[in-house]
Amino acid sequence: MTAAPAPGNEPQPPEPKHPPSPAPAPASASAPAPVPPSVPAPVPTPGSPAGPASATGKAVAIAPDKAVAGWRGWGAVGAVALGIFCLITSELLPVGLLTPVGADLGVSDGTAGLMVTVPGLIAGFCAPLVTVGAGRLDRRWVLVVLIALMAVANLVAALAQGFAVLLAARLLVGVSVGGFWAIAGGLAVRLVPAHHVGRATALVFGGVPTASVLGVPAGTLLGELGGWRFAFAAVGGLGLLTLAALLLLLPPLPPTRTITFAQLPALLRRNGAVRAGVAVTFLLVTGQFAAYTFVRPILQDVSGVNAAYVSTLLLGYGVAGVAGNFLAGARDPYRTLFTVGASLTVILALLATVPGAVAGTVLLLAWGLVYGGVSVSLQSWMIKAAPDDAEAASSLMVAMFNLAIAAGALAGGLAVDGISVPAAPWAGAALMALAAVTVRITSTSRTATRAVTGGGEVSGSSAASNTTDAGGRAEARDASPADRR
Repeated sequence: MTAAPAPGNEPQPPEPKHPPSPAPAPASASAPAPVPPSVPAPVPTPGSPAGPASATGKAVAIAPDKAVAGWRGWGAVGAVALGIFCLITSELLPVGLLTPVGADLGVSDGTAGLMVTVPGLIAGFCAPLVTVGAGRLDRRWVLVVLIALMAVANLVAALAQGFAVLLAARLLVGVSVGGFWAIAGGLAVRLVPAHHVGRATALVFGGVPTASVLGVPAGTLLGELGGWRFAFAAVGGLGLLTLAALLLLLPPLPPTRTITFAQLPALLRRNGAVRAGVAVTFLLVTGQFAAYTFVRPILQDVSGVNAAYVSTLLLGYGVAGVAGNFLAGARDPYRTLFTVGASLTVILALLATVPGAVAGTVLLLAWGLVYGGVSVSLQSWMIKAAPDDAEAASSLMVAMFNLAIAAGALAGGLAVDGISVPAAPWAGAALMALAAVTVRITSTSRTATRAVTGGGEVSGSSAASNTTDAGGRAEARDASPADRR
């Protein structure tokens, strides 16, 4: 807040010491005193009837300053997080089911990998398209429609009698994933009071790594117990439950700001850190899914793991990944992602060359632990790189993340069909090495810039703090409609 000018230093011509009062109003014990135009209006305390008007003159609400968020707000956050978990699980479900799906529908493992490539590719394009196209629509209904589309798509996949029908259903999953993820990422600030936004955002984005590391193993286990069709049907049923949760818990979310298509390339042109973050996202996620899409044949053909134990090992991978997510959550994203890239280069190379079920098990668990911190670290990178354009930066990251899933699955499929199964983790290792080099170059460039400018560039932690402080007041205007229902 800007301090008031010292006595005697008022700008000319001098303004009255006491600004004219507005038209008389009925006296009220709770009515705020008139505020000089040069001083921002105070934030209402809990129970205040209304907030200040926005720049457009439309009244907007201010989050109540509560010690504990209302249950409706946190219930809505939980419903959105469940939606993210359900969607990412749906996108990655075929990873553990490639072999049985391919055998049942008469396609190779490489061709079956298109079940991951197609939704990833579509989601990458739909992330910015839905974000821009839904500018004037209530976000609540956009999310409801997208989650319903995902549920129906999985039920259709469960009934598909040919690979073409299954692939068409997977295309609809991609539309849902890209649009839902891009919109949901910025909703926490509108569902809970300002001082809980960080925790709520972490919960929403926690659905991404949790789905990656737990949803896929659970789906694989269901596929082994009841067949791959049962696994798809189960995810469709979970989508219907999520739909009910969104309808019950999510408040109306009218649009508060819009993004234009021109903003996205403009942000890439002027912000080198955002460009680097998008590049690192592409390299890490492509490398991950070049190998992870074919983790089942890798474990069986290279490590010699019995097929009956694959789902159990993937569950262990998931538990390790959740631990990695929490370990990385509060750490510097640049250092974390460099460590991830360098470590996965070694792990995937060893997985491609070292035989033995014990070695394969140890390497798989290490893989899950290291990769678990990728999603939260990439999100932190983008927020630090563009604190004033976080929504646009996140949209770019989501788009590239999903395009990279598609690119990785496609590259791995070509490597498996054209060379051999070990070629998939080798391709992943090469991309992880490039990611580590890119992070190192970016970190060195940031350090050099701060040294040349004498510390004029805001550090990562300071940027995050400033974003919270400065953005907290601005974003709080949209917060907690759930508490006011």
